[in-house]
Amino acid sequence: MASAQTTLWDRFLGSMLDPLLDREAMNRQFERIDWEMEADRFRRPGLVYPEYYLSQNFHGIEGGYRNPGAAVSYDPITQYVLPPNEAWVREGVIEAVRSQPRRILDLGCGTGSTTLLLKRRFPEAKVVGLDLSPYMLVMARHKATEEGLKIDWRQGKAEETGLEENSFDVISLSLLFHETPPAVSQEILRECFRLLRVGGEVVVLDGNQGSLRQTPWLMEVFEEPYIADYAQGDVGEWMQQAGFATVETRTHWWIHQVTRGVKPLPGQEWVGDESVSGGMVFA
Repeated sequence: MASAQTTLWDRFLGSMLDPLLDREAMNRQFERIDWEMEADRFRRPGLVYPEYYLSQNFHGIEGGYRNPGAAVSYDPITQYVLPPNEAWVREGVIEAVRSQPRRILDLGCGTGSTTLLLKRRFPEAKVVGLDLSPYMLVMARHKATEEGLKIDWRQGKAEETGLEENSFDVISLSLLFHETPPAVSQEILRECFRLLRVGGEVVVLDGNQGSLRQTPWLMEVFEEPYIADYAQGDVGEWMQQAGFATVETRTHWWIHQVTRGVKPLPGQEWVGDESVSGGMVFA
């Protein structure tokens, strides 16, 4: 579970969190799993990692999510860095879904925290979780197995999934866009448009872009290589450019935001972005 030793993450946030983390439990979990054998279940033959993913260390971890240590440390750390409560924050995705989907795709699913929420809320739906890291998928599968939840876990690029077009009713993206360059985020939304059926919903949960622009020091502490560029953008505008209609962005627990869009009928004009301050649910 190697990590860089001289990052802002280690000097500030990492040192604050360290007393709260059960390192022994994390190490026991790390040692219990044969990471390479289990990761082989998910490795997609011929998959080439994109440069933006290969060249960065996310959260100060050497190799980023290509290091199995990231899969072990992600959940223990994330519970403390998504105020006021990680579960409440992730519920923003569930609250935004207005349909009863039969097929759901969670892109950039990581260790599956939001994916599991979606499966609990829509138990009859087929749920697919896709991520670039086979190690994060190993952890996601362990969590789903413990709950007895059947989820289809797949390795792949969110911007080029290889999945069938017009095949999903809901696509969720939680805490992904601040970890990808804006140009890639926009590619991902175009892929979402391709994958959704007409009337299908895309829901993006991430940091509040306006709040991040006002707190540049916070962007540095989190050791996120693309978060500053993300903060300068507008997810609602990106959705409109990808072709989505009735796009809405709502502030969620003050420092987060949820943006929702719908794939319209061909030729239907989109309705402009409605940014709402202080809202926590989609009416």
